[in-house]
Amino acid sequence: MSTFKVYSPYDLSEIAELAYNTAEEVEHWLQTAHDLHKKGPLPKPQRIAILEKATKLLTDSRESFAETIAKEGAKPLTDALVEADRAVAGIHNAIEVLKSETGREIPMGINAASEGRMAYTRKEPIGPVVAVSAFNHPLNLIVHQAIPAVATGCPVIVKPAETTPLSCIGLVELLYEAGLPEEWCQVALLTNEDSEKLVTDPRVAFFTFIGSARVGWMLRSKLAPGTRCALEHGGAAPVIVAQDADYEAAIAPLVKGGYYHAGQVCVSVQRIFVHEAIFEDFKNKYVQAVSNIKVGDPLEVSTEAGPLILPREVERVHQWVAEAIEVGAECPVGGSTISETVYSPTVLVNPSPDAKVSTQEIFGPVTCLYSYSDSDDAIERANSLDVAFQASVFTSSLDQSIYFSERLDAAAVMVNDHTAFRVDWMPFAGRRTSGHGTGGIPYTMEDMWQDKMVVIKSSAIR
Repeated sequence: MSTFKVYSPYDLSEIAELAYNTAEEVEHWLQTAHDLHKKGPLPKPQRIAILEKATKLLTDSRESFAETIAKEGAKPLTDALVEADRAVAGIHNAIEVLKSETGREIPMGINAASEGRMAYTRKEPIGPVVAVSAFNHPLNLIVHQAIPAVATGCPVIVKPAETTPLSCIGLVELLYEAGLPEEWCQVALLTNEDSEKLVTDPRVAFFTFIGSARVGWMLRSKLAPGTRCALEHGGAAPVIVAQDADYEAAIAPLVKGGYYHAGQVCVSVQRIFVHEAIFEDFKNKYVQAVSNIKVGDPLEVSTEAGPLILPREVERVHQWVAEAIEVGAECPVGGSTISETVYSPTVLVNPSPDAKVSTQEIFGPVTCLYSYSDSDDAIERANSLDVAFQASVFTSSLDQSIYFSERLDAAAVMVNDHTAFRVDWMPFAGRRTSGHGTGGIPYTMEDMWQDKMVVIKSSAIR
């Protein structure tokens, strides 16, 4: 039996040893999911009752789940508790959508061809779902991928990140306790090779992926004909601080958005363009705020930024920072490793536009400040990459907020807030190489349903 170990990202202590699932188990799950779909979904009242009980069970165990999130994923405990609460709210959201789900009437009787007919649509589950998830929100991402499948009546196989499988396992076991028959949701602990075989199987109706663009687009290219998908990748989120902004008020949210979970968030603040008239004062205050970030053990309540998920990520981030400094960037704070697993919160000032920190997702505790004089130039620089997810602008002018939000190439533009703002019922989508499709509980549920239209020729009904 082949196994793998789960380690604490902070001190590299062993948390668990788990067995990989076999190809035979995956085949059984796929065939079972295929057969379940053919038989039809669990009755809607049963699905609602399961999800309602799951919310109570998760609420009762929020502290335990938060501790697991902090241990395996290194998210600071305070933020891990927020993630647990978001997971509860996400299940509630799915219940609300499920209760309000309806088809729609299709107009008939408006010309000779449609006269004497009535038509409507109804929603049906799309079929077996495979969910491949990321490490950075090990509970809430699973909620976003698996709970919509349970709600819509789709059997689902979930493959969590190998570094953070325990939260996923805990949630699925909680669903079983809430009454979900086990065959409707399975956790797959797989090697990369076996994961690809699972994802590309023709019995998969919908594939939901959260992770790197390289892996996501590769898997999409290998999907069986007919398999639908949604991909959520990352970005290098831009912020524009206009000359008229209350820039002192902007500093706290920008620091939170840039260094939350040590920058390991797909919409983390990364590139901050500040008008030259306020640049020096903004820089000094921002650097001071970053230098005050409490870095350390994620299980300590006072910790604001913990380690990166793997030591090799610390090495990569340091290489990118060193490269930027070598070609001219100023580094007024950070720029060094604290330990094998922890990197110091870092600010780079005016790095080269060609440097990795300016062109690729850092996914670490680093933000970049750039001075600008012309608004359209700042917008052009913000829009210059092949990734586009969420962006933000700080301004005290309604006209400016509209001007910037209309021109920034992003799926969402936050005005006077950081780029990582999210509530779980809003659409969440990357443009271009940042993703495909739209996330968010209601939007994912819509993807996992398919419409069937019924047309009744009323003259034939007695």
